[in-house]
Amino acid sequence: MFNTSIGIDLGTASVVVYLKGKGIIINEPSVIAVNRQTGETVTVGAAAQVMIGRNPPEIDVIRPLSAGVISSYTYTEAMIKSFLSKPMSKTVGRPKIMMCVPSGVTDVEQRAVIETARQMGGREIYIMEEPVAAALGAGIDITLPRGAMVIDIGGGTTDIAVISVGKIISGRSLKIAGNDFNTAVERFMRKNYNLIVGPQTAEHLKISIGRVIDGGEDISCVARGICTVTGLPKAVIVSAAELKPCFDDLVHNIIERIKETLEEVSPQLQGDIMTDGIVMTGGGSLITGLPELISQETGIKTRIAEFPVSCVAKGAGFALDRLKDNENMRFYKKAYIHD
Repeated sequence: MFNTSIGIDLGTASVVVYLKGKGIIINEPSVIAVNRQTGETVTVGAAAQVMIGRNPPEIDVIRPLSAGVISSYTYTEAMIKSFLSKPMSKTVGRPKIMMCVPSGVTDVEQRAVIETARQMGGREIYIMEEPVAAALGAGIDITLPRGAMVIDIGGGTTDIAVISVGKIISGRSLKIAGNDFNTAVERFMRKNYNLIVGPQTAEHLKISIGRVIDGGEDISCVARGICTVTGLPKAVIVSAAELKPCFDDLVHNIIERIKETLEEVSPQLQGDIMTDGIVMTGGGSLITGLPELISQETGIKTRIAEFPVSCVAKGAGFALDRLKDNENMRFYKKAYIHD
C-alpha cells in the first residue's frame, strides 16, 4: 500500500485518520453501504450515513462497530480500505499503523483490530489505549511524573484515566457514550410524544438543544417522525428543559466513575489534577453543560480540549512520529511486525 505512518481512531461513531506529514486526512461517520446481493461496497462515511432509513431494498447500510469494538470484521476492513483508497493512491510500500482501542478492550476484541490493520497491509502494527492517545492529542506531556486526567467520550465508550509517566494509573472504560445519549432521546420522544424518530433526528436534537445542566435559555427544536398512534408523519416542538432529564442517569453514571477513578490515586496525583484540571476529548464531550457539571460534582476545573474529536488520532500520530523516542515509555505496544 504505502510507505508511511498512519494513526487510526476506529470509533463507533466516526473514523478519524492521521497521516504523517499531513495531519488529519479523514473524519467520517463509521458507516458503510453495501450491495446485499454482491457484497460490494456502494459508499462509506457521510454519503452512507444519509442513506440510513432511505436505502433501497438491495442496499444494506451498516455500522460495523459497536460499543467501541468491531462487530463486523469484513465490513470494517472494507470501510477503512474505501476511506484510504483515494488519499493513499499515490504512495507505495507498507505502512506503520497505530490502532487506538478503548482501555477496557478484551484480547479477542483487540485481535480483531490487529487483524483489520494486518489485512490493510500494515508492515508494523501498534496498539494504543484511547485515553493515552487522547491525552497526547490534547497536548498533555504524559511523560512527566505528574498526574493528568482525561475523559474521552466517543460514540460507543467513555474512557476515564489518570495518567503519569506514560502509564494509566487508574481508569474506567464504560459502555456509555454518545450513542446512548441518542438512544435516550429516542426513548423520550416515544414516551412523551408518541413519536418514533430515527437516530439522525435524535442526534440532531442532542446537538441542537441537548444539555445536562439546569439554567440558561430554554431553546426549542422541531422534531419530525412517525406517530405511534396514527402511523402517519408528525412534527412536534421540543424544548431543552424538557429533554434534559432523559440524560440524568447516563451523566450520573459517568460522574460516579470519574469520582471512583480519582479516589484510587495518591494524594500527590490528586493534587496535580486539582492544579491542572480535567481535560475532556471526544465528540460526546460537546454536549452542553457537561464540563461545568463535572466541575461542580468533583470540585475540579474541567475543560474541553481543542478539536476534541480528532485528539485520539492526533495522539496516535504523535506517538508514531516518535516511536524510537517513546520505546521506553510504553505509550503503545507492538502487535504485529511483517517479516
